[in-house]
Parts: sequence; structure tokens; C-alpha cells
Amino acid sequence: MFRNQYDTDVTTWSPTGRLFQVEYAMEAVKQGSAAIGLRSRSHVVLASVNKAQSELSSHQRKIFKVDDHIGVAIAGLTADGRVLSRYMRSESINHSFTYESPLPVGRLVVRLADKAQVCTQRSWKRPYGVGLLVGGLDESGAHLYYNCPSGNYFEYQAFAIGSRSQAAKTYLERRFESFNESSREDLIKDAILAIRETLQGETLKSSLCTVSVLGVDEPFHFLDQESIQKVIDTFEKVPEEEEDGGDGEAEAEAASAAPAEQGGAGDQDVAPMEM
Repeated sequence: MFRNQYDTDVTTWSPTGRLFQVEYAMEAVKQGSAAIGLRSRSHVVLASVNKAQSELSSHQRKIFKVDDHIGVAIAGLTADGRVLSRYMRSESINHSFTYESPLPVGRLVVRLADKAQVCTQRSWKRPYGVGLLVGGLDESGAHLYYNCPSGNYFEYQAFAIGSRSQAAKTYLERRFESFNESSREDLIKDAILAIRETLQGETLKSSLCTVSVLGVDEPFHFLDQESIQKVIDTFEKVPEEEEDGGDGEAEAEAASAAPAEQGGAGDQDVAPMEM
């Protein structure tokens, strides 16, 4: 589909200044399951969609623990994501052993970006086909970074990657100004709501998503499905109650309007009331 004479090698430039194999790796990220990241002053929440290849198979894990203060969510080729998460874990352990202090999140992200960039200028290598949302907490506060297969990295307040992630980005863009002061529970709720946006009509259940949290005095850990389902129930039941209330109001209005219509049937020349 994308075949042309400039995509046989990652080091071959096109006349328009593009590296097609790098762009193909970025396209692989867009085809992966959606992953969401949000941060406040004190917490970082990572969430992902659990997508199985078939009804007979289980889903692949998309969120990995790097250290007590760092976690990563991936979208794209899961095998590449596992390799990079193992590399990040090794770097974190080596730093802790050498300096007896946690590895700063920004420093780890730079090393990860350098590792990805090398694959864009070696003819015997290929770019990693995975995007990573790296969330962590260090002395300078909470951080959320996105690492691209091209070797670029960006820091965000909130971000979404993977398939149908644009709907989640739209939701996050409407809400991001309040994230900095959000509580832990509000961040979790917003992450699950953003995940719901990527499902496009599919009913949201705790089995369809994975949520992890880290924060001040709270090491990285995964939320159990019961906790996730409780959060889902808080906003899934509200529309039903509103609909029930709306039906009652509609019936009351119809009942009150019926006598008025009967009494005003002969007053056809009377001008209607202005609203």
C-alpha cells in the first residue's frame, strides 16, 4: 500500500526530505490499542484498552512497571514495548545501585529517546514500532512524557496514543486545565472517561481497561477490576436517572397540556402567548 522506491532502507531520504520507514513505525503506533496518560501535581495515572486478537485469546498487557516511581503505557508493537520497558527497568536499577537514589524521569526519557534515534540512522536496524507514555514522579514533581519512534520526546499534562485516540484527545483538551489541581480520584475518573471515548459506542466495562496509579507516598500499582468498576458505575448510572426524570417531566407536561388544548379549541382567533 505504501510501497515506493525510497522506503527500502531507513537511511534513504526521499526528495521531499522524509524517512518513510520512520513514518511507517509512527503509523504502527496509531494502529495499536489506545493508551491514556494524565498527571496532576502529585499523581500520574496511566490507562489502556484491553484488546484481544480473538474471543479465544487473552489481551496483551500494555502497561508496565519500571520502578516504584515510574510506569509506562505503550501503543503499537507489544514485543518492541516489552524490550524497551526491560531496558528502562535495567537503567533504573543500575542508577539506583550506583547513586543510591531514584532515577529522574527526564533523564530516563532522554536515554530512551537516544536509543530510539539510533535505529533511524543505521541501515541494519529498524525503528521501534511502539509509542510510549512514560509517567513518573521525582524531586521536581509529577511528569508525563511521550516517546515517539522517531526519537523525539514531549512532555504533556495529558495525552492519548493509539487507535481512536483523537476522541480521547478531544476530551482531554476540554478538561486539561483542571488536571493540575485534580485529586487522585478525579484523575482516575477522567482517565476512564477518556478510555470510554475511544470505544465508540461499545459499553465500557472494567474488563476492557487497565488503570495504574503512582503518586506521592504511593508506589506504582494497578487498580483491581472492582475499583475500576465502582468508578465506572458512578458515571454510567447518572444518565439513566436523568432519563427517568426526563420521562416523568414529559408525562406531567403532556397531562397539563391536554386540558388547555380542550379548553382553547374554540379560541382559534386568539394570538398565541410569546415565550
